[in-house]
Amino acid sequence: MIRYYIKTSRDSKLREIKNIVRGCWIYIVNPEKKEIDKMVKKLGVSRDFITDPLDENERSRIEVDGDNIFIVFRIPHYVNKKILTMPLGIIITKSYFVTVSINKNVILDDFLKEKVKGFYTTKKTRFLLQIFARVNKYYISYLHEVERMVKDIEKGLAYSFKNEKIISLLELEKILVYFNTSVISNGNVMERIFRGNIIRLYEEDQDLLEDIIIENKQAIEMINIYTNILTSSMDAYASIISNNLNVIMKFLTSVTIIISIPTMIASFYGMNVSLPFQNNSNAFLITLFLSLILSGVMAYIFRKKEWL
Repeated sequence: MIRYYIKTSRDSKLREIKNIVRGCWIYIVNPEKKEIDKMVKKLGVSRDFITDPLDENERSRIEVDGDNIFIVFRIPHYVNKKILTMPLGIIITKSYFVTVSINKNVILDDFLKEKVKGFYTTKKTRFLLQIFARVNKYYISYLHEVERMVKDIEKGLAYSFKNEKIISLLELEKILVYFNTSVISNGNVMERIFRGNIIRLYEEDQDLLEDIIIENKQAIEMINIYTNILTSSMDAYASIISNNLNVIMKFLTSVTIIISIPTMIASFYGMNVSLPFQNNSNAFLITLFLSLILSGVMAYIFRKKEWL
């Protein structure tokens, strides 16, 4: 799918247009082969600039090819109740601003819905920095979501006897690993833009990019903190689950021993040998009473040892 949008300083709203014009935003999502061929010819860029962001495993990087700048950024992506990361390709030419992605995503949706103030397709450098800022915003937002999910899992862990919750924590740890890799590689791209002469930055742009880099580093620190907390929690809760199972085993063992006493006494009186009280008319009541006393004594002992 390919759409064309434009918004200049004279426009009050983002407008969708039918044809490419100078200063427009070319919005590409999961393009077909013929659409890729069309864009390569129209933009005069390498075919890899459009196909690389369609690879889910593509890493963040920046390339310069003549007057064209190609950037791949890893962005957070929420799909089917799972938090993932995906590549977002950005191509900046003299005349156009191009975005390429496998799927629609919240980052670009915010621009389409005009949730970003001061957004103009004609201001390509500012548009790029605003995308960077939005990416940081959603990484931090999803990190808070991960924190909430951890707390929800923790609520039932204290009395859990299964490994399901530990597995859920492992899934969250995997998300943090992906986030960490993506945010660090994104930061490297930002740093290269800030230090180099790849993109012309005005003083306001430099200040904005510096703030964005600081936010990126804050996100990395948050990821490291959450990862350490999650790792410690998993170790602690693995011990809790093991301890809960030990408590259950102690309880079942104690109950088995207590129940075995009446069974053992009854089995003795089933033998064809001389036994105490065998000629007494109250032999059944005596053995029953004896079984209850012995079982009660054992239950008291186990209770004192906190096995019951």
